[in-house]
Amino acid sequence: VSASLCGSEAPPARADSTFKVTMIPGDGVGPELMTAVKDVFKAGDIPVEFDEFYISEVQNRASDERLEKLLDSMKSNRVAIKGKIHSPMENKGELESFEMKLRRTLDLFANVVRVSSLPGYSTRHNNLDLVIIREQTEGEYSSLEHESVPGVIECLKIITREKSRRIAKFAFDYATKTGRSKVTAVHKANIMKLGDGLFLQSCAEVAELYPKIKHENIIIDNCCMQLVQNPYQFDVLVMPNLYGNIIDNLAAGLVGGAGVVPGESYSAEYAVFETGARHPFAQAVGRNIANPTAMLLSAANMLRHLNLEYHSQMVSEAVKKVIKQGKVRTGDLGGYSTCDEFTRAVIANLPVIAL
Repeated sequence: VSASLCGSEAPPARADSTFKVTMIPGDGVGPELMTAVKDVFKAGDIPVEFDEFYISEVQNRASDERLEKLLDSMKSNRVAIKGKIHSPMENKGELESFEMKLRRTLDLFANVVRVSSLPGYSTRHNNLDLVIIREQTEGEYSSLEHESVPGVIECLKIITREKSRRIAKFAFDYATKTGRSKVTAVHKANIMKLGDGLFLQSCAEVAELYPKIKHENIIIDNCCMQLVQNPYQFDVLVMPNLYGNIIDNLAAGLVGGAGVVPGESYSAEYAVFETGARHPFAQAVGRNIANPTAMLLSAANMLRHLNLEYHSQMVSEAVKKVIKQGKVRTGDLGGYSTCDEFTRAVIANLPVIAL
């Protein structure tokens, strides 16, 4: 888990070296959001150089050769920022999506989405701050489907003790390092008694190793209702793959939607920074209306991970200032500003010394 902010006032001396980061713009508005990131980084004189890879299943730019080049870049850089690689619903013979192939190859087992309210943008629930941790290499996303007899499809959900304990340990370690007090395991063990039962049991076993962290569990359907009614009762939530996907999106909706919530995925070796609720927002392509907040905050989290504390704080504070001022807002937050106008406003709020 990334280190905490240092809160330094003065900028550090110019870094001797430049950090190389793999950039995957993805589909939909991804390339536009990455342009916003590059513009802000350039204006802030941030010592990061991007190694760009355009990968897309819908545009037939997702070959094994491209994947190999991308993986070589990741193995060298160890850090990436990415947009959503859209997975078409049509079955073209390959059941595993490119997104899943990437996660499995790099073993990006932990997806972390911190859902927090943005000062100055009021929603039904304000002052929210909760963390969703999702196991994202197995579960319902195993890509193991077959037609056993005509008209009958079997779709396998894989739950293993090893990966359940690993994500549970990650969640409790995260809670410990970030000063959080409770971890809630989300499940459907009342119906999937063996699969989700194993996940629940694994979480309970790991919880015993962390006596200072409170441990609870909740059924997924009740969790959805409780998040809408009283989200303040939650602190850190840990869950299998599909539930995490659903809860990420539901929770993002509580604080302003997919355009404002950052996310990140970790393996033992790699870190990938992306939006918390993964949407390509294809209907907005070329219209200059996408909200770059989530991607810019993800980029700020990436800088913190690279130990560029000052630059991380500089970017995140500039984004939050623009939202708090309320003068420049994209359509999803009730305004009329374009993506470019929002980006320019963020650049205008960077410290003068960085320009």
